[in-house]
Amino acid sequence: MSYNQHKKSSSSKKQIRFLSFVRKYPAVPYIVKWILISSIIGICVGSASAGFLVSLDWVTNFRENHLWLIALLPICGLLIGLLYTFLGKDIEAGNNLLIDTIHNPKDIIPFRMAPFVYIGTLATHLFGGSAGREGTALQMAGAIADQFVKPLGLDKNERKIVLISAIAAGFGSVFGTPLAGALFGLEVFLLGRITYNAIFPAFVSAILADLVTNLLQVNHTHYHIGFIPKIEAFPIVYSVLAGIVFGLCAASFSKIIHTATVFFTSRIAFPPLRPFLGGSIVALGVLAIGTTKYIGLGIPAIVESFGEPTLWYDFALKMAFTIITLSSGFKGGEVTPLFFIGATLGSALSLIVPLPTALLAGMGFVAVFAGATNTPLACSLMAMELFGAECGVYAAIACIVSYLFSGHTGIYGRQIIGEAKYKAYKNHIGKSISEVGK
Repeated sequence: MSYNQHKKSSSSKKQIRFLSFVRKYPAVPYIVKWILISSIIGICVGSASAGFLVSLDWVTNFRENHLWLIALLPICGLLIGLLYTFLGKDIEAGNNLLIDTIHNPKDIIPFRMAPFVYIGTLATHLFGGSAGREGTALQMAGAIADQFVKPLGLDKNERKIVLISAIAAGFGSVFGTPLAGALFGLEVFLLGRITYNAIFPAFVSAILADLVTNLLQVNHTHYHIGFIPKIEAFPIVYSVLAGIVFGLCAASFSKIIHTATVFFTSRIAFPPLRPFLGGSIVALGVLAIGTTKYIGLGIPAIVESFGEPTLWYDFALKMAFTIITLSSGFKGGEVTPLFFIGATLGSALSLIVPLPTALLAGMGFVAVFAGATNTPLACSLMAMELFGAECGVYAAIACIVSYLFSGHTGIYGRQIIGEAKYKAYKNHIGKSISEVGK
């Protein structure tokens, strides 16, 4: 046998052994492949989240030390509107574009979604809009991760997994809750169903992204629930009642923000004028009430709600400022404002519901969010990551009840109903939240 024939025979044997190994242990190549892809996603998204969080802290502190900037919020809105009208029409849908792409993958998400939403969100917070950060983190994550699909030669189904993993990484790293982030990515795009073929990449991406954010020494806010009552009949009943209130609040927020968006869109033909008007209303509102408590992220007020009962109208004012800010066209997210709304509502409820103030604040924190995003499992796990496992039962009760009582509403209009919440609404299956709400 010649040298070339021997070499060819040896190569064939190696290929046969490799194929035999793959058939015998099919999980190994799958795990190796998705660890590599998830590592890329986790490192890139975690780094982006870290940079975003540091920038957001800086602009927030700068605004609070230069309150005259709030007077320029209408001009900020006009500039954001011009930016998206002339350069970003195809990415203006934001989180709904990510959800649409998961359901029906088409063109690669333009990379400019990441810098546009980053700039828009920082500007919104710098000049005093009431917005969050999760929308920015998710859009940055999706835009970054989608750029790797073609170079890696991934098919449509694998692309869906990449986007789900990116959402998980973005959410987990921006809030410091990797397990909840992974579940959120799996839950959020399809109401009532979880896509298990993405479970491994989603968890790996979220955990790595959070690890990168921590390695870059970015701090997350800590909340404390001092006393948690024993699991008994009356505390459970009170938790159910509180969950009903949180669910109705979540449904109200979702419906009003969609209605307000339609109002701005239908009444003002030139898009840049919408955030100009919205910014004018918010700036005048801040001037009228004489406090910046209800703009920005509102983290100090959230932390305070765990210590003592808040004013009964705190949640309503935050809801109003957030709805006007986001429905008019400013950038950011709804989630941190929803944390504010839920925590202050729960804290205020402690005046009439015989449960500890901190526990009710924590329950509201996650339950209003659960009802507004239809992600009760992720929110239940988030409560345990943020507040400790001891509150898990109460938080889960509140999240599940809120999810049920929020109905087929939600802040993400393109979320598809995979399983109806009630038998009477089976005809909603396969429709989007926005279609059901019409």
